[in-house]
Amino acid sequence: MIGTIRKPKAYAFIDSQNLNLGVQELGWKLDFERFRVYLKEKYGVEKAYLFIGYLPENQSLYKSLQEYGYVLVFKPVLKDKGGCVKGNVDADLVLQAMIDYPDYEKAVIVTSDGDFQCLVNYLYGKEKLALVLSPNHKKCSVLLKKAAREKINFLNDLDKRLKYQESTTAVRPKKPACRRGRKRHK
Repeated sequence: MIGTIRKPKAYAFIDSQNLNLGVQELGWKLDFERFRVYLKEKYGVEKAYLFIGYLPENQSLYKSLQEYGYVLVFKPVLKDKGGCVKGNVDADLVLQAMIDYPDYEKAVIVTSDGDFQCLVNYLYGKEKLALVLSPNHKKCSVLLKKAAREKINFLNDLDKRLKYQESTTAVRPKKPACRRGRKRHK
């Protein structure tokens, strides 16, 4: 009997705002349902945590994301005077990655944010980093690129596979997130 090669048990930890805004800066919108399938097929992701700000008006979005197979981790958000929302998920993502550390063999970290450099360094050193999946090559932190070394991929050229098509039934957020005043992580 011919043996099959087993993919390691992988979990994904996704900075949803960084993912969403990074892809939008490329000029397209991500189809989160297709993205979940992509993570499973390409990287063997069994559990995909999506760290996301909570807005009561986005209930249908949250329901759809859960139906697609994401485990949602909500973060309270603050609105500035202009109505832009901000919810920093960095600490929550790192904490969840460490809580689940014994349960996965490999981790996929989806972000371009240099604040995750320490987590990526640690996982790389312990041989538990599958890869960093950055939404946008040009906007990806230099610190993150250095920490991930050869274990980094970018969504730049995957628009044909992962682009949201208006004819699908996917639900979109009611308001786009703001980019104003966002610090750069070099």
